[in-house]
Amino acid sequence: MVHNAYDSFELLANSPIKIDAIESYGSKLLVACSDGALRIYAPESTISDKSPPSDYHNHGDQLRKEPYALARTVNGFSRKPILSMKVLASRELLLSLSESIAFHRLPNLETIAVLTKAKGANVFDWDDKRGFLCFARQKRVCIFRHDGGRGFVEVKDFGVSDTVKSMSWCGENICLGIRKEYWILNAINGALSQIFPSGRLAPPLVDNIGVFVDQNGKHLQAEKLCWSEAPSVVVIQKSYAIALLPRRIEIRSLRVPYSLIQAVVLQNVRHLIESNNAIIAALSNSVCALFPVPLGAQIVQLTASGNFEEALALCKLLPPEDSNLRAAKEGSIHIRYAHYLFDNGSYEEAMEQFLASQVDITYVLSLYPSIVLPKTSMVPEPEKLIDISPDAPYLSRGSSGLSDDMESSPDFDEHSALESKKMSHNTLMALIKYLQKRRYSIIEKATSEGTDEVVLDAVGDNYGAYDSSRFKKSSKGRGNIVINSSAREMAAILDTALLQAALLTGQTSAALELLESVNYCDLKICEEILQKWNHYSALLELYKCNGMHREALKLLHQLVEESNQSQPGLNPKFKPESIIEYLKPLCGTDPMLVLEFSMLVLESCPTQTIELFLSGNIPADLVNSYLKQYAPSMQGRYLELMLAMDENGISGNLQNEMVQIYLLEVLDWHAELNAQEKWDEKDYSPSRKKLLSALESISGYNPESLLKRLPADALYEERAHLLGKMNQHELALSLYVHKLHVPDLALSYCDHVYESAAHPPSVKSSGNIYLTLLQIYLNPQKTTKNFEKRITNLVSPQNTNFPKISSGTLVKAKGGRATKKIAAIEGAEDIRVSLSGTDSSRSDGDADESGEEGGSTIMIDEVLDLLSKRWDRINGAQALKLLPKETKLQNLLPFLGPLLKKSSEANRNLSVIKSLRQSENLQVKDEMYNRRKTVVKITSDTTCALCNKKIGTSVFAVYPNGITIVHFVCFKDSQRMKAVGKGSALRKG
Repeated sequence: MVHNAYDSFELLANSPIKIDAIESYGSKLLVACSDGALRIYAPESTISDKSPPSDYHNHGDQLRKEPYALARTVNGFSRKPILSMKVLASRELLLSLSESIAFHRLPNLETIAVLTKAKGANVFDWDDKRGFLCFARQKRVCIFRHDGGRGFVEVKDFGVSDTVKSMSWCGENICLGIRKEYWILNAINGALSQIFPSGRLAPPLVDNIGVFVDQNGKHLQAEKLCWSEAPSVVVIQKSYAIALLPRRIEIRSLRVPYSLIQAVVLQNVRHLIESNNAIIAALSNSVCALFPVPLGAQIVQLTASGNFEEALALCKLLPPEDSNLRAAKEGSIHIRYAHYLFDNGSYEEAMEQFLASQVDITYVLSLYPSIVLPKTSMVPEPEKLIDISPDAPYLSRGSSGLSDDMESSPDFDEHSALESKKMSHNTLMALIKYLQKRRYSIIEKATSEGTDEVVLDAVGDNYGAYDSSRFKKSSKGRGNIVINSSAREMAAILDTALLQAALLTGQTSAALELLESVNYCDLKICEEILQKWNHYSALLELYKCNGMHREALKLLHQLVEESNQSQPGLNPKFKPESIIEYLKPLCGTDPMLVLEFSMLVLESCPTQTIELFLSGNIPADLVNSYLKQYAPSMQGRYLELMLAMDENGISGNLQNEMVQIYLLEVLDWHAELNAQEKWDEKDYSPSRKKLLSALESISGYNPESLLKRLPADALYEERAHLLGKMNQHELALSLYVHKLHVPDLALSYCDHVYESAAHPPSVKSSGNIYLTLLQIYLNPQKTTKNFEKRITNLVSPQNTNFPKISSGTLVKAKGGRATKKIAAIEGAEDIRVSLSGTDSSRSDGDADESGEEGGSTIMIDEVLDLLSKRWDRINGAQALKLLPKETKLQNLLPFLGPLLKKSSEANRNLSVIKSLRQSENLQVKDEMYNRRKTVVKITSDTTCALCNKKIGTSVFAVYPNGITIVHFVCFKDSQRMKAVGKGSALRKG
């Protein structure tokens, strides 16, 4: 037996007459004897009161645990032996089954009704809720309804296959025991449905297996309630099932697995019924009662015997008014049960009990002394942890391994073994699951507290007393944390323990996941542990969540260096890209830190680093100045990549800086080769190629400052690009022709200027660049002598502006001989006007050289090639005027042929357009004449459309439709009114 659920007490002994049936009414016993008399027994303590029969029910409504004595005898209560009785307490009636069914008024036992149709009935059952009575007579089942007074109304009468041996209401249905089977009878239509066969012997309730079914006969549970013998009667009371067996009474729990709770040895028990507070067992000549042991005492017994689940089940039965007591007892039992399970190796089940007890997590963590916890006021002493309940001596085992001087104890080996057991993998896994289940509510509360504090600080609601009572510690990751905040302290304890448990069980990924989310891990403890166990990934996340980015980046850089040194041939775990990934979120908050640590990976990962600067929106000027100071060798690379990724995102200042860097590299390279006398204008180093590309593609640099840095006898192509940027096209073309001797570059230069001119391009404006090149070809000696002087004037400090020079002037030859220059041919004034008006003009010094041009060598082949390739972009008339008179027309065929063809086509097209315009003009005139021929006939009956008066001989007006005729005066008035109306509408608007 597990414990005593009921106490057996003999209420009545040595009855002189055999007992046939028994019932209880309040504190009284109603005993039907074999002589037909009904004897009423009452507690001996109440007999001396000599209360009248009407007061029988007033001595108490429960049976008493004391001897009973005869209080009254009702002779002749029944002519035949009574088979069974039932007290209908809600209606103050006693129902008895003898030769028929009779109803008696309590407490005077006055007979109020006898159901004659129930004569011969052998079993009955009463539905007190609805007032329905069902009984079985032979092979019939009858149903009557109590009408509330003395009468009963028959409701149904159904036939069955055989004699009914037992019956019971099941909701609106009736469960019947017939032969060896159980059936469900529908009380409305009489339909029968079989539940299951009961066994080999009769009556039906003979097997030792009980099952649970619903009101329709369907099985509710797969488990079965097994008795040691076949019971004859089963009574259900609260959480127990009490069965009458041949040699004893068994009490079993209604919780799976329906274990045996108690066995009461009573032989020859004939009746077993349920009273209001006890179970009555009637023998032939005596009556015993099984009184329930108080729930509190049962709970203590079960807990002491280690039957914790039964104890918890009984706690649910405590009355609602004792909710505090119930919660305390349940918590105490859960804790005891948890320790029991923990000692027996059921760690997960133990943690479930700790969770159900709602005990503080510090109590559970005290079972794990190897887990280091933050030193706060929340951690109680071990001896305080065990004092959960005043009746909890069993909890003393909670501090078995927590003594501070354990190492000096003589039982150290035993304690060490215990601690080793507690820190095993299974115990830690169970702890992790427990902490994870507790974590959500604790973290939510801690976060809510932090939010409230931020709000209070924001509105300035900080009172002096409040400020003096709280102390804060700085945390970059989570702001200010209140040390004496219970929720935050609890969260710190939980997360610190959870991190250690995850690491001890090898769950590095779980530890990382914890640190990546909102957490309250203690920084100092976790940092020491992670460093000791070399969990660097978790340590990085710890630094990150606490805002210690500098420490995290230092550690990450160290790990990258170690990975590269220790695993030169393998794929390292920590790469330079890891630093870049870490820096990305910091670009907006701490750009200087990003720049500082990006220098460590700029050389190894230049592209990714530049992408970091661009994606992080770090000011380019800031990045450039930082690189210029700390990594000048990478400054040009940064500007290159930045320009390649975002051409419009780089400022003119940075473009100029990039060109200056390229130019410095080219000048150093030129000086080196020049010193070795190996300089060749046609050599191109990578730096020079970059410089030329930058000079051509970007426009943000200052060409004048760059031009001053170029050597006078080299780098002519660079000089030509710079002169082009300054709109000095003639000088740039002279360099291509006379210094570089590359006419193709000169032609490409002209094409670029022509195509980049204003849209749509004009031959007069953009085509002049080709005439400028033509002049250079026709005057090679003059341009060669003068361009050095003009370049010197351009780069001198006095000539920062470039005034326009008038074109079309006549020049004087040396020695007073006046002659015309080729460029001064009549009609060629516009030729020397460049696109900007600053490059094709002549200075006063040009006249000094005119006398020598007659003997210059004209580059006629280049002239003819230019005219043949760009005939469609050159003004033909002006070009012909520039050519020498001795030029053969045959050589001009590639130029004049397509030019004349295009000109004739244009002339023809213009003639056609002119003819079409004349034809259109004639059509319009013809239509106008037709309009003027319109005739309006005025008769004596013609009236004005406005005033409805006759027109007569008055001046009239005709509307464009040719039909509406009005007086001219009326027309003018109407127009005036319209004008006035529009003006007033505008004023209102």
